[in-house]
Amino acid sequence: MKPVRYKRVLLKLSGEVLAGDQGFGITPPVIGGVAEQIREIVGLGVRVGVVIGGGNIFRGLAASHLGMDRATGDYMGMLATVMNGMALQDCLEKIGVPTRVMSALTVTEVAEPYIRRRAIRHLEKGRVVILAGGTGNPFFTTDTAASLRAVEIGAEVIMKATKVDGVYTADPEKDATAQLLPTVSYKDVLTRGLKIMDATAISLCMENNLPILVFKMGDRDQLRRALVGEPVGTLVGSDAE
Repeated sequence: MKPVRYKRVLLKLSGEVLAGDQGFGITPPVIGGVAEQIREIVGLGVRVGVVIGGGNIFRGLAASHLGMDRATGDYMGMLATVMNGMALQDCLEKIGVPTRVMSALTVTEVAEPYIRRRAIRHLEKGRVVILAGGTGNPFFTTDTAASLRAVEIGAEVIMKATKVDGVYTADPEKDATAQLLPTVSYKDVLTRGLKIMDATAISLCMENNLPILVFKMGDRDQLRRALVGEPVGTLVGSDAE
């Protein structure tokens, strides 16, 4: 088997990935498949941190457009990420993968408080660390939380799992001529308005030279294939310039 390219990764899952085709909530076969893929790469010796969005349950920004206070909506969205994190923890531990859920919000009955040094220690012991609650602050996305946590825990790459198989020159659902980009630079993402992550998240990655791999999570072995260097998705980084 090929050696893995990265020994410590931050896996960013959108809430929508967990919803599957139903578009809302958590689909057990889907989250079970995600857990199996994580177990596979843990078996390869990879240390894994996970940040999950909450869009399958609640979106603070969408609620604010309907008249809800933005900060309140964002806090509700952060709580949704805790629920997703607990669901993933349950799936992982049922298949023998040790985990810890750490939250930027104080919910000590169901998750440890996020402490950077403790998170790193959990990783060193081979536990999957599920980082919930976003950054703990409103007005920041879970993409920004993923970038921040990845830098803090010393991840070598952010693996952003989405419903599409990479970054295209245009929306492939609207433009039949759209082409998949195997690589793209941070600057191109910002200047061309490519919707990979928000500008704050991209800028943080650029400042810390942290690559981002955008790929589709659907296939059962996509995560392993990406980690052993097979051509999967789109790699965002400074070397792509």
